[in-house]
Amino acid sequence: GNTIPLFGTPKQLQKAINKIKTNLLEPGEPKDPDDSTVFQVWCAFASDAEREHMRQAFADGIAWGEAKKQLFERVNDELAPAREVYDRLMADPKEVEAILTQGAERLRPQSTALLEKVRNAVGLRAYR
Repeated sequence: GNTIPLFGTPKQLQKAINKIKTNLLEPGEPKDPDDSTVFQVWCAFASDAEREHMRQAFADGIAWGEAKKQLFERVNDELAPAREVYDRLMADPKEVEAILTQGAERLRPQSTALLEKVRNAVGLRAYR
């Protein structure tokens, strides 16, 4: 499909990026970054300086293969820390359950108070 697997393996990420459709412009031919999915995805992960650098590379006629290689490296560098946490959590469902339980316990007093306000505001009373 037209998705990038944010928590997939680096190989899956590379494969998805390599499948991004490009036009038939050859290396050395200027490319319009504003009409490029490769550039749009790049912008989602790049700093302002990196965007301008890639915009210039497009104007200079970067090869599509090189643009995709750089995109993979940038996206993979950005996602690697989150992927490590995701993989660790997916391997330990008990840890996920503990985190969710801890969060629920921490927020229960606030949510109970808010729910009471909502019930009063709409004319419902808590049935106990």
